[in-house]
Amino acid sequence: MGEIACVYKVMPEDDKTNLEDIKDQLRELLDVNDIGEEDVAFGLKAVKVSCITTDEEGGTDAVEEKLEQLEGIQSYELEHFDKL
Repeated sequence: MGEIACVYKVMPEDDKTNLEDIKDQLRELLDVNDIGEEDVAFGLKAVKVSCITTDEEGGTDAVEEKLEQLEGIQSYELEHFDKL
């Protein structure tokens, strides 16, 4: 069984949502490699997070179960993944 590197785009509820709170939640829930922000439109920014998971943990399904626990987000999208 191998490791999986994945990148998710996490959308906040609105442009007033504190992105630092979302980033802190992500760091607590996931094995974060990198985290940043991406401009979307009209002042809205998305959080982009890169993390590692394993097949044993359930792969991207396990990551998405954790993302469902986040407060202050509207949606998330798997942008990219690679088997390591």
